[in-house]
Amino acid sequence: MRKSKRFGCLLLINALLLSGCSKITQNNNNSIPTPNEEITEVVTPTVTTSPSEGVENGMNEYPPIATNELHKIEDNYRTYYEVFLYSFCDSNGDGIGDINGLISKLDYLNDNDPSTDSDLGIDGIWLMPIMPSDTYHKYDVNDYYSIDPSYGTLEDFKTLLSECEKRGIKVIIDFIFNHTSDENPWFVEATDYIRKLPEGKAPDSKECPYIDFYNFEKDKADSSTYYRVGMTDWYYEAVFWNEMPDLNLSSDMVRGEIEKIASYWLDLGVGGFRLDAAKEYFTGSPEKNIEVLSWFTNFCKEKDPNCYLVAEVWDSFGTIASYYESGIDSIFNYAYGDSVGKIASAVKTAGLSKAGYNLASNMVQVQTIFESKNPNYIDASFVSNHDNNRAAAYVSYDEDKVKLLGGINLFMNGSSFLYYGEEIGLSGVGKDENKRAPMLWSDTDKTGITMGPPKMERQEQHFPGVDAQSKDSSSILNYYRKAIRLRNENPEIARGKVEMIPMSDQDIAAVTKTYEGSSIIVLYNLSPEEKQLTLSKKDYSYESIRGALTTTAQQPSLQNELVTLPAYAIVILK
Repeated sequence: MRKSKRFGCLLLINALLLSGCSKITQNNNNSIPTPNEEITEVVTPTVTTSPSEGVENGMNEYPPIATNELHKIEDNYRTYYEVFLYSFCDSNGDGIGDINGLISKLDYLNDNDPSTDSDLGIDGIWLMPIMPSDTYHKYDVNDYYSIDPSYGTLEDFKTLLSECEKRGIKVIIDFIFNHTSDENPWFVEATDYIRKLPEGKAPDSKECPYIDFYNFEKDKADSSTYYRVGMTDWYYEAVFWNEMPDLNLSSDMVRGEIEKIASYWLDLGVGGFRLDAAKEYFTGSPEKNIEVLSWFTNFCKEKDPNCYLVAEVWDSFGTIASYYESGIDSIFNYAYGDSVGKIASAVKTAGLSKAGYNLASNMVQVQTIFESKNPNYIDASFVSNHDNNRAAAYVSYDEDKVKLLGGINLFMNGSSFLYYGEEIGLSGVGKDENKRAPMLWSDTDKTGITMGPPKMERQEQHFPGVDAQSKDSSSILNYYRKAIRLRNENPEIARGKVEMIPMSDQDIAAVTKTYEGSSIIVLYNLSPEEKQLTLSKKDYSYESIRGALTTTAQQPSLQNELVTLPAYAIVILK
C-alpha cells in the first residue's frame, strides 16, 4: 500500500476532478431546443402586484404536510436520496460516517408510516462508492466484492438492505468500471508481469491474463493520459489520474468480470446501479460508450427486470439524448442540474425574463426528444450532486429560492434525485471535499456528526440543522417533506405525459400531466409577486386545488375559475 503517495496526490486529484468521475473537459452546452413556433392561443391572467388579503387556509399557519392519501407505485419512478457515507452519520465516534449511521437515520428518510409527517418520504437511496479504496471518495476500487472497512462490514450492508426493504426503499450503488485503483490486484499483477518481461518480448495474456484488463501500449511518453510502467517502455492509459488505470472494456474477460460483480451485488439485494463516467468508457467515442451501456443494461435486465440503472453522462443535452439509444433506464439530466442548468436558471430569472414559459417548454422538449430515443426512458432530474457546489449557493442562500429549486426538481417527471443535506440548505462550495461536507443533524448536539473529508475547508452554514428545522413548519426541510409527499400522493407528477398550457403571462409555467387516464394541472408562479389567472374548468377538466407548495404561509385560492398563486408557489389542480 502506498498511503503516503496517495494523500500526497490529493491536490492533483482535485485539479483533475476526483468527483464522480466526470472528466473536467465536459461540454457545458446544456441548451434544450425551444419550440419552433410562437404560441398564439393564450389564457389571459389578471396580474396582481401586491399580496391579497384573507386567502383561504390562513396567512400565518402552514397547512399539514399530508394532504391526501398516498398513491405509491412500486416501479422505477422514485425519489432518490444521494448519500456520501463518509459525511452522513457516524455511529462509532471515529469521525467517519458509516453504514450503521445511515441505518440509524432511516426513519428520518422514510419511517414506513404514512400517517406521520416526520420523515422525508424518499423511496430510493443512491449510495456513493462503498467498496474498499485508499481515497476518501472511493472512486478508485481495490476490491469489487467487499465493503470499505471504514464504512462497516458486509453484514452491516445486508442489514441496511433489509431495513430499506421494510420501508419500500430501493438501494442503488455506485458501480465504477471505467477504471480501477492502481492497488487493485488485477493491475498489480499486470504491471508486475510487465516489469519482469525480458527486453523485446511482448506481453502475453496466456502468461498473465490481466494484461488484457487494461490498455497497455509502447512509446506513449508524449501522451497526457498514459503513464509509464516503472522503468519499462510500456505505458498504461489513465484518463482521470495516474492512480486510476482505465479498464479495457473491449475485453470479453473484463466484461465477464463486470457481469460477475453485478450479479454478486444484485444477488445480495441491491436494486440497481449508478454508472460512473459512462462517456469515458472509450473517451471521445460515443458509439462505443453507447454499446457498453447497451450490453450492461441487457445483462442486468435479464438477471433482474426490475433493477434500475442510471448513468452519468456529463455533457450537452443532445449528447445525453443520444445515449438513451442504449436502452438504459435513466441518464442524469445535466441540462436541468448544476448552477447553470434549467432549474436553477428558472429560479434565478424568476420575474425577469420568460422564466415560466421557458420552464414549461423545456419540460415538453425534454419529453419529446428523450422519448424519441428510448420510449421507456425515465428522466433523472437533479439540482446538485457531489460534483457541484451546493444548491443553496446558486441563489445566494435566499430561503424562498432555495425552496423553489427543490420544488421544481421534485415535481419533474421521472426519478428525482436530491443530494443529502439539500433538504436543509446545507452549504458546501469550492473544492470537492467542501461539496461533501458533514450532514448537519443539529446545531448543538454533535451526536453522529462527522469530521468530513480530509482537506475540507470550514463551510459556513446559513440554515439550522435537522432538529431545529423539523420543529419549524416554515423550514426548508418541511417544504421538502411537503414536496415529496405531494409527489407520492399524485403519481401523475413523476409519470404523466406533459402538455403545455399556453400563458400570456410568461412568469407562469402551466402544464398538464396525464397518467393512466388521470390528469392534473401544475401551475408554477416564477415571480416574487402574487399572480392571478383564469383557467377554464370546461377546457381543462379540474375541480379544485389538489395541493400546493408555498414558500410562505400564504396559500393559493380558487374562486370559480380564478386561481390566485402566491409568490413562488407551485399549485396542483385536479
